[in-house]
Amino acid sequence: MPRKARQVESALLTKGFRRADSKHRKFRYYESNGEETGIRTLLSHGGNRDIGDSLLATMARQCRLTRREFERLVDCPLSQEGYEDLLRERGQI
Repeated sequence: MPRKARQVESALLTKGFRRADSKHRKFRYYESNGEETGIRTLLSHGGNRDIGDSLLATMARQCRLTRREFERLVDCPLSQEGYEDLLRERGQI
């Protein structure tokens, strides 16, 4: 299901991602202790445009999540702590 770009950006920022480049909307993930990880994603749509399913799937892979997990991250049931737990279980951080 498509999501609004603003919704995705807001969720990423509240879950530990920081904007790395304001022009291209690149985001890098930082752990809750402030350490940068190698996890990055790109939000190529600005404003209130819809992000389609294929781009959401790509962003999920970049964030080392399944599509369903990424949707939970954006929709807020998956907290930053829960996200970090998943990444640790998978050896990503």
